[in-house]
Amino acid sequence: MVLRSCWKSRHKNTSGSSPCWIRPGLAALFWLCVTQLVCGGGAVGETTNVVQKDAEFDVTYNDTVTSENQTIYAFNHTISRNKTEGVRVTVDVLSQNLKSPILFVVRQQQAVLSFQVPLILRGLYQRKYPYNHVGRTLCQPPTRAISETQHFFIDVSTLSSQGTNYQLRVSRVESFTLQTDKKFSFTASPSQPQYFKYVFPDGVDTVIVKVNSAMNFPCSVMSIQDIQCPVYDLDNNVAFIGMYQTMTKKGAITVQRKDFPSNSFYVVVVVKTEDEACGGPLRFYPLRPDELIDAGNRSKVVDVVVSPAINSEVYVMGMLFCLGIFLSFYLLTLMVACLENKRMKKRREVFEDPADTSPAETGKTPASPYEYGSFADNGSTLSSEAITDSATFTDNNYGYMERSLDSVGRSRQESLSSVEEDDYDTLDDINSDKNIVRTKKFLCVSDLARKDKRVLSKKYQIYFWNIATIAVFYALPVVQLVITYQTVVNVTGNQDICYYNFLCAHPLGALSAFNNILSNLGYVMLGLLFLLIVLKRDIVHNRAMVRNELNALECGIPKHFGLFYAMGTALMMEGLLSACYHVCPNYTNFQFDTSFMYMIAGLCMLKLYQKRHPDINASAYTAYACLAAVIFFSVLGVVFGKDNTVFWIVFSVIHILATLLLSTQLYYMGRWRLDAGVLRRMVYIVYTDCIRQCSGPMYIDRMVLLVMGNIVNWSLAAYGLIERPNDFASYLLAIAICNLLLYFAFYIIMKLRSGEKIKCLPLVCILFTAVVWGFALYFFFQGLSTWQKTPAESREHNRDCILLSFFDDHDIWHFLSSIAMFGSFLVLLTMDDDLDTVQRDKIYVF
Repeated sequence: MVLRSCWKSRHKNTSGSSPCWIRPGLAALFWLCVTQLVCGGGAVGETTNVVQKDAEFDVTYNDTVTSENQTIYAFNHTISRNKTEGVRVTVDVLSQNLKSPILFVVRQQQAVLSFQVPLILRGLYQRKYPYNHVGRTLCQPPTRAISETQHFFIDVSTLSSQGTNYQLRVSRVESFTLQTDKKFSFTASPSQPQYFKYVFPDGVDTVIVKVNSAMNFPCSVMSIQDIQCPVYDLDNNVAFIGMYQTMTKKGAITVQRKDFPSNSFYVVVVVKTEDEACGGPLRFYPLRPDELIDAGNRSKVVDVVVSPAINSEVYVMGMLFCLGIFLSFYLLTLMVACLENKRMKKRREVFEDPADTSPAETGKTPASPYEYGSFADNGSTLSSEAITDSATFTDNNYGYMERSLDSVGRSRQESLSSVEEDDYDTLDDINSDKNIVRTKKFLCVSDLARKDKRVLSKKYQIYFWNIATIAVFYALPVVQLVITYQTVVNVTGNQDICYYNFLCAHPLGALSAFNNILSNLGYVMLGLLFLLIVLKRDIVHNRAMVRNELNALECGIPKHFGLFYAMGTALMMEGLLSACYHVCPNYTNFQFDTSFMYMIAGLCMLKLYQKRHPDINASAYTAYACLAAVIFFSVLGVVFGKDNTVFWIVFSVIHILATLLLSTQLYYMGRWRLDAGVLRRMVYIVYTDCIRQCSGPMYIDRMVLLVMGNIVNWSLAAYGLIERPNDFASYLLAIAICNLLLYFAFYIIMKLRSGEKIKCLPLVCILFTAVVWGFALYFFFQGLSTWQKTPAESREHNRDCILLSFFDDHDIWHFLSSIAMFGSFLVLLTMDDDLDTVQRDKIYVF
């Protein structure tokens, strides 16, 4: 009887020649009637009265519904192919303390939408939030006809035996289609989501949808969905299809025409039931599992603007600009090399023929070109007097014996494989000699350059081969992981996985932010250029060594290029891994972007120390083991360091102990032992030097550096322990950079204090690098995104592009920091070129 009543009430309004049982609307009606038959709240023989009304738009209907009567509202809607109008259904329940909700079923030609009022939306921990006021926009299927009239029905029913009062209103949404570059404002809430249609205009293949609000909370979600039914516009289903992201004040998604075959899409805005996803407070846990919680007013005013994104010409201009900047450094290096070679050629001509006389007339042999340097060693010259002094000089201090040129030449012909560092540095019978030499009050480079050059060259080459091996094993899984990240983002549409600057994220292929990846090209290109410069110097120096040139053998800072090769490789790997990080930046892969920064800082400090301490510098294995420990702590800090007091106490203690141990190692030049008697020796030194007699430190310069270093590191440790910064990786990097800058400043000051000078080229590099570092840090601290916060909070920091409509502030940081690092490397490479003609026993160690 129920099924027959339902069928008759709907069949009389059908028209057309098609069989009624295949029409989608009647199919939905049949499903509804069967549901009522099976799930009805009365006996099997109980009859439900069905009343159908012809309804109109923009009219409010006040009715009552019970389990014994059901109301159907029939609407006629004319749609046009050239004009799209939305239809919105708004429902209010006037009765209070309902035991059973009212069910509303909207039956359209190609879709069915159903919802209950009060609408129950769930939050975390099964919290339930009831909403008595519900508004939903009906899905508008596309039509091929110029104009078509469609019918849709709204069925109202309930299982409650008591009458329930409600209000129903159906209205047209005139501004349903968004216009390009025109701001549109509306209000949304959890029970009243909104969505609008956008159609790609001709000639536009990519647009950026920007959603803004003056309110941080309530938290909301913006979604981009294809034109199809149903539209997922509730908090519990908005993530089912399309692209989506949470937002507080800002949200932006770049949309490409190729992803939407209909050349149009829906912009959906949903307000969440809770703010926890956007970093807001979490409500209390309900005392009873089924307790309903009043959500309060969660309406949010939102502005939407759809603007065309950049075209292919901007992509080309961005790539050419990036290549042009860094290729100009190659061109500049080539020009400097040509000018330097030309200058050296003229200088050789002057020395060879100073007064238009031949060598036979003067009784002098032509000077070798290597005696006057080359571009590789910055044009350092060696006069005839210097050569004579060098040839007749014999260092009688501290057991250092000058080797003849013939013996040096013969020794260089021996195989490197037969020479090991252990053969020269670990014999018991020379320990006393090392103790005497390295504990002198005033040390010279000759005192710490006693080992065979071939042994040290082999030792420092290990730095390069080790970092090359590390790079391969580190980079391969990184590339694989970020490809997986990007695939997950593209498949799921979840824009909260990656922390982009969404206002300036230009996609290319499967990549979501190509500009952030392209801007890392400078690290790779300049790292390669630095390797070429180092290779040139290495080749020229080796040729001079083969020719037994005195300035290469016994003058200047000992030339060891292994660390320079490692630094160039680290700079290239920093570019590669930074690009991998920016494929999908988030807190789980931030160490990709910082690992080789730690290595660069560590290698630069080692190179500074190696310049005047070549015999006692750390081995590659020890250095990389320490850097591995730093990276290990970096990962621990990112994962466990946030607001973890125990972690910060442990790290601060380790930081201070490491500082003290390193200070002791540097002060005593490695001539001390960490064993069971170290405390007894410390007490004895304090007693003899401080209590028994007050004497100052023997190595004043070293003591000044180490005291300053301890003050800086203890201050940084105290800051970390008190403030506990969320960005532990950046905090750790700041420690490394502060120590590097302190050591570098100390080196420059002591170099000038020792009467040495800085040549023109390194001086220009120092000034240029300092300026570039200043601008680079300015752009770094702009903070366009931050994974220390939720994705929605991070988007509040997003900004528009500022360079060529393609690059943002962080891209400029990539440009400037790569140039600054390259300049810093050149400073380390050329800073001591003024010493190339100075005997090593006259170069002080500090």
